[in-house]
Order: sequence, then structure tokens, then C-alpha cells
Amino acid sequence: MGAAGGRGGRCLCLGSVIGRGQREPGRAGQCVRRTKMHSDAAAVNFQLNSHLSTLANIHKIYHTLNRLNLTEDVSQDDHQTGTDDIVGPEGMEKFCEDIGVEPENVVMLVLAWKLDAQNMGYFTLQEWLKGMTSLQCDTTEKLRNSLDYLRSLLNEPTNFKLIYRYAFDFAREKDQRSLDINTAKCMLGLLLGKTWSLFPVFHQFLEQSKYKVINKDQWCNVLEFSRTINLDLSNYDEDGAWPVLLDEFVEWYKGKQMT
Repeated sequence: MGAAGGRGGRCLCLGSVIGRGQREPGRAGQCVRRTKMHSDAAAVNFQLNSHLSTLANIHKIYHTLNRLNLTEDVSQDDHQTGTDDIVGPEGMEKFCEDIGVEPENVVMLVLAWKLDAQNMGYFTLQEWLKGMTSLQCDTTEKLRNSLDYLRSLLNEPTNFKLIYRYAFDFAREKDQRSLDINTAKCMLGLLLGKTWSLFPVFHQFLEQSKYKVINKDQWCNVLEFSRTINLDLSNYDEDGAWPVLLDEFVEWYKGKQMT
């Protein structure tokens, strides 16, 4: 899941850059002034001076990132904000190098969830401030040290369900109600590939199926199916409220086992 690629086989850029850079003279004062406009994002339990200093450092990191994305062509219509307040995917390789993870690592999705990022591959200033302040990370090292915590969130069923549901809206094109099948397969692999034993055959089913997109109801039911249905499908109720997609998967899989 890299930073580029066509939508038909969309590559997933699950984070942005935290690159290292030189501090600009006078930037701290500007950053502190701007943080006053984003006080609602500052839900942390340390003293005001420390708080402002932390946000100033976050601003410095953020604007360093922005300068690494000079080739990024982002319109206000697409992202509802100015390009000065958007960091794009161009710095992904440096970001992953700095924190020691691959771009495809699921922890990048968890990070995007913590930032409440709305567009895959892009972080806005408000998202960055809110998420990094919540994590109390104002340096690359602090974020690197938070990776185990971010990964641990996947082990808690309620958090995992929230991240799973978030992934659908995060990954889809914002002018579409459904997720294209190639992106859906990629995201399902990221989220369920290591924990659901039937995922390989479900992926194979999707590969040969007629489906070009997956809607949100189908997406959410796949998680419920993976959590509640036995590996031999013995407790699957064909008369239940499952979507047709899963009825067809069960029928296909049973037929495959008989051949």
C-alpha cells in the first residue's frame, strides 16, 4: 500500500510524514498563536505552558512536513481546506523510515483513526493537532514509542470494531457510498488477514465473484461473520439477516469443499 496508484487497484497510503527538519526563525511564536485557535483539540493533562510548548513543536513538525510535499497538487474543493493546512503522502517513505514501520502496517491505520483523518493519504492541520496532542507526541521519537500502545488498541474488541468501521469511510472515495472491491480486499486483509482463519478463502471468493464494490452493511457484517460463525460454518443460519454476499460465500465455500 504505497502512496500512489490508480483507484482500480488503489494503493493505500495510511499515514503521513513526521520528517525531521530545521526550525524556522519566528515559527514558534506563530505556532503558539495558531494553537489558540485550536484549543478544542488540546485534551491533555499538563500545565498550560507545557501544553503551548508541545503544540508549538507539533506545528514546527507539521510545517516541515508540508514543505516536503511541494509537488502535491491538492485542491480546496477536494479537501475543504487550503493547501497550507494539508500534508500529503509524498513523505511516506521518510515517515515510515523514521518510525520503523512499513506503509502497509496496520498501525498506520490506527494512527489515522487516532487523528480522525478523513481522507486516506492526507492529514489536515486540525487532524494532526488533535491526534498528536491526544497522544502527547511532539517528536518523532515520542510517536515511535507510542506504536506499541497503538497496536494494543487492536486487541480490545470495542476499539477494533471502531477502527474497522472507520476504515470503510477512510478508504472509500468520498463521492461514493461503497468501497471498490480491490481496496476492500486490501483493507480486509490488513484488518482480518491474521486473525480470521477463513479470510484466505473469503478473499478467493471475492476474487472470482461478480462484486465490484462492497457497501457498508456488507462490510460490517463481514466482521460480525468472522467473529460469530464457526470455521465449518455449522452455525450459519441461511434464513438469518445476513447480506446476500455472505449467503453466496457460504454456498460457494460448501460447494468447494464437496469437489
